[in-house]
Amino acid sequence: QVQLVESGGGLVQPGGSLRLSCAASGNIFSINAMDWYRQAPGKQRELVASITRGGDTNYSDSVKGRFTLSRDNAKNTGYLQMNSLNAEDTAVYYCRAIVRRMGSSYEYIHWGQGIQVTVSS
Repeated sequence: QVQLVESGGGLVQPGGSLRLSCAASGNIFSINAMDWYRQAPGKQRELVASITRGGDTNYSDSVKGRFTLSRDNAKNTGYLQMNSLNAEDTAVYYCRAIVRRMGSSYEYIHWGQGIQVTVSS
């Protein structure tokens, strides 16, 4: 089995910063893309940022210039640095990884359980 565990969320004031981590563990051969999604109350889940195994990144327009996604392949961990946070960033953030498991030639999509980020004064 593969598990993704997010950490680093919480309450932050407008203009502040948080760093989310997504640690993958279990029966992992390699991780292809790692993505972060978020879902605000009453809204659909949206893609925030993605990073390939080689480190190429893409960001939604709403976070471009404020969020930075990185990863440590040796640790199977991704990091989302979020700066200049505002109330519109309040949401549950989910990590997603496309994983090739040991002993398999297929890739599987795995999700974390989600972590709350609240931006409020």
